[in-house]
Amino acid sequence: MQNKTTILKELRSYIMLTIGLAIGTLGWTAFLIPAKIVGGGLTGIATIIYFIAGWDVGLTSLIINIGLIVLAIRILGASFGIKTIYCVLVFSGLLSILQPMFVEPIVSEVMMNAIIGGMLGGLGAGIVFVNGGSTGGIDIVAMIINKYKNVSLGRLLLGMDVIIISSSFFLVQSSSIETVVYGFMTMAILAYTVDMVISGNKQTVQFFIISSKPDEIRKSVIFEAERGLTVLHGKGGYSGEDRQVLMVIARKSETQEIFKVIKQIDPDAFITVGTVMGVYGQGFDKIKI
Repeated sequence: MQNKTTILKELRSYIMLTIGLAIGTLGWTAFLIPAKIVGGGLTGIATIIYFIAGWDVGLTSLIINIGLIVLAIRILGASFGIKTIYCVLVFSGLLSILQPMFVEPIVSEVMMNAIIGGMLGGLGAGIVFVNGGSTGGIDIVAMIINKYKNVSLGRLLLGMDVIIISSSFFLVQSSSIETVVYGFMTMAILAYTVDMVISGNKQTVQFFIISSKPDEIRKSVIFEAERGLTVLHGKGGYSGEDRQVLMVIARKSETQEIFKVIKQIDPDAFITVGTVMGVYGQGFDKIKI
């Protein structure tokens, strides 16, 4: 049963990775590259090479990624490396397949291409990051730094992208101040979208539950909702009676499941729910200093 659950979990992860890669690729091939906008990251570097020498963006990305994949396996672990290899192959393949389909941008306004391309690229990258993958290149460097430093992935990517985008003004003949500015706009939108996707996935809530049936709720939360909890000892301010207060920390996505098990046992239970800025420890984030 456990093996089946693990397989299904991994299968879902790879499906979400594929969806994220497809969304990100669409942003690049349908909006950014046809509009002559140089974005950041390794794809931005490959795009610069494409504008200069006409090399295929997907193939260029794949070649540069080979060395960085080896680095990711050594530092971030073999499981990350497997997903990275999968993401790099799929992303490079999608770039090579979709790029010839979009000779002209879908929308004529350059600013709209920058906005839509940045949003799609950020959404795709965020989905990939949440599911433990990476599109390779600069993303790998950002995730390595993020492992040791408590700096958001979005900010890391944005900082490195400044150098790449700025260099396009000097290296690409068709580049201008306007296209460089649009490139910065794209990457700002992309970085913001990545942070929103990641922080949204990690949102945590805190329950305080006061009930006349605390032991039954405790067992139900642990064994049915599969969440840990802490039993606090309190006293009623008016009645003076001793009470057990159950404190539960859970992902926001698990909120409805916890409400469900509580309602089944004690529909009249007193419950408070609050958003928690950060939770560190077993089952949640690691402490980063």
